Amino acid sequence: MKKILVLAILVALVLTSCSSTKGLNADSSEEKYIFVHGLSGWGSYDAVDKFLPYWGMRTGSLMKYLRGQGFDTYAASVAPEGSAWDRSCELYAQLTGSVVDYGVAHSKAAGHERFGKDFSKDPLIQDFDKSRLVLLGHSFGGITIRVFSDILANGSAEEIAATPESEISPFFLGGQADKVLALVTLATPNSGTTAYDLYQDPSFDIDAVEIPKKYEKSSKTMSRGTAAKQDGRASWDFASYDMHIDNALAWSQSHEMLENVYYFAVPCVATKTENGKVVTDSKAIPSMFMRSSILMSAYTGTTKGGYVIDASWQPNDGLVNTISAKAPIGQPSQDYNGQSLVPGIWYNMPVVEGEHMCLQGGLFIKHKVRPFYLELLGMIQDLVN
Repeated sequence: MKKILVLAILVALVLTSCSSTKGLNADSSEEKYIFVHGLSGWGSYDAVDKFLPYWGMRTGSLMKYLRGQGFDTYAASVAPEGSAWDRSCELYAQLTGSVVDYGVAHSKAAGHERFGKDFSKDPLIQDFDKSRLVLLGHSFGGITIRVFSDILANGSAEEIAATPESEISPFFLGGQADKVLALVTLATPNSGTTAYDLYQDPSFDIDAVEIPKKYEKSSKTMSRGTAAKQDGRASWDFASYDMHIDNALAWSQSHEMLENVYYFAVPCVATKTENGKVVTDSKAIPSMFMRSSILMSAYTGTTKGGYVIDASWQPNDGLVNTISAKAPIGQPSQDYNGQSLVPGIWYNMPVVEGEHMCLQGGLFIKHKVRPFYLELLGMIQDLVN
């Protein structure tokens, strides 16, 4: 079984887009639940999704199940290692059935083509203009939907200044904040992850952390699958840049939340505390995440920008610090305990006990996720009923 799953992951990383497997002939409600995958992930436009759905994984297609429960759910397919900006542009094109436009200013600065794929013949949803979006993003997908909603609402002054009025994408004009009802981040590094930063801190001696050899090999396999492809783009136009703590914090500090959007953050944890020390659990974390989790559980230090990483950052799900998967640091938030909901504030949902892929159904460790999503989507749907 493990060999089959590993093969499926590798196929997902190399297969190009094909015909969609979205499965609905027509939209049946105004609210559309848009699911956005994480780093090295895939969605309904990708062939691998037919036999290993990103949303559901070992438990079967979550999209199909939720549709059967009355929710209009869709799985987007965005650049596996691309920046949150590029992914946002791709998401907009899929939702509107248009050609991907990365923007005149951005594409020039980033060193890539301005235009991408054409989704005019195969849009992700129908009637974008009449729809309200509930955006759900796993891992880096959560960063993607935060950037997407900001551009949708506020546009881009840089793109407006650089683009002739007759050529600019409506996406960069903003003014569409009312399109988003709610935003949900799932195991998302909202404030970055030490899985990247600990390697850049000279005060942290990685060699002093004991890591069993069996986890070194599986970790290298994962690293090869998630490494940014050096294709001429600027170094800041990759997901890895956006997930460094300093960069994630800077983005949150410079972008305000949308006052009419409901925000939810779902963190995960797969470590435990023994004798005051955070430790990993090989039964709870797949071997390919163990090296990362062990290092994150041991790390304290300071980022290049001077942000202090203390012991509160040590609990993690294998790839993302639990504290970072909560509301972005510096933005208004409160813990959710069943209270009446108001927009414009983050709700930290109860911490889910599980590894980084547990909310997807799991790759190597099976997780039952259907009850979780039924409750979550039902709560959000109640906001408009």
